[in-house]
Amino acid sequence: MRRAINYYFLFFAALLLTAGSFFLATLSAPASIQAFGNTNHYIFHQLISIAIGLVAAVILFTLPLNFLKKVSLPLLLLNLFFLAVVFVPIIGTKLFGAHRWISIGPISLQPSEFLKLTAIIYLSAWLSAKFSENRQRGVMAFAQKTWSQFIKTYVPFICLLAVISALLFLQKDMSTLAIIILSLLAVYFTAGTPLWHTVLSLLGGISGALLLVKIEPYRVQRFLVFLHPDTDPLGIGFQLRQSLLAIGSGGIFGKGLGMSTQKFGFLPQAMSDSVFAILGEELGIAGCVACIITFLLFFWQGIKISHNATDKFGKLVAIGVIVWLAVQTFMNIASSLGIWPLAGIPLPFFSYGGSHIIAELMAIGLLLNISKNA
Repeated sequence: MRRAINYYFLFFAALLLTAGSFFLATLSAPASIQAFGNTNHYIFHQLISIAIGLVAAVILFTLPLNFLKKVSLPLLLLNLFFLAVVFVPIIGTKLFGAHRWISIGPISLQPSEFLKLTAIIYLSAWLSAKFSENRQRGVMAFAQKTWSQFIKTYVPFICLLAVISALLFLQKDMSTLAIIILSLLAVYFTAGTPLWHTVLSLLGGISGALLLVKIEPYRVQRFLVFLHPDTDPLGIGFQLRQSLLAIGSGGIFGKGLGMSTQKFGFLPQAMSDSVFAILGEELGIAGCVACIITFLLFFWQGIKISHNATDKFGKLVAIGVIVWLAVQTFMNIASSLGIWPLAGIPLPFFSYGGSHIIAELMAIGLLLNISKNA
């Protein structure tokens, strides 16, 4: 018999979405007035994206999981095609020195945000077909380590990571690449593959990340600012300095909702990358702690969905999605606090941006689908 959906997961997802939308409405007002002459432009566009995302979430909630398995490869290939289209003149849009967006008239799309979901769905479908659902949990790290398994499982997995890495490297989107790789590694490990496969991949990923930092001067500068926050406070270190000033000035209970001063053009990317810093300024440490606790409860319920899933595919998708959202949340918050290099990624449910909120809502719909079939 089908069980009810995980209502706790739905509650925390709805709470984060509602709080994020309400907070963004007050945060975006100054920038909206400056750019468009009214206070509602940015929040209006965000609400349109949320509406689209909710429709997509309902669709994914109702689709049979077996159908998603069958179409996982076409979905991934279509997403990779759009990742390549960003380099096509006229259609592709270059912002801040990077090709990451597709623009057709008033519609703008960032394909890499949807790749987080389609890659997880495809890898989960592929691995669930390869490994028996009856495998015991205790033998994950001691699975067969034969040459055949290496060739048939690990090599195709590495080839998938290589294709994704090449496309995102060309887009100069290393933060998104890190999120996707960690999410896919979580899926790969949970499937019951040998532990040394995951360890080898992590070592290779760390080596690749260090190489990418070294070959791009701006990445070196970001890393130096992370190690020495007072470096170039009016240049490359300006955003981190202003972020820390915003959080520090909030004190225990903050200045009050809507009372931020940093959002009036002092803190770069206040609506997206630095939204947590503004939250700290307005709601203080208490508000930051409440936000983090809500995220942790949301992730905990997501892990329960993965744990309770009887279908191997559903189990892998759920763990991949939760790792994706958890890593992205950590990187955004940690970069605002100066305990992680500036990542340039949105805070789930809070930051302004259509593509990321649609992808996140689609993921919520899919996890609720998995929970109802547990």
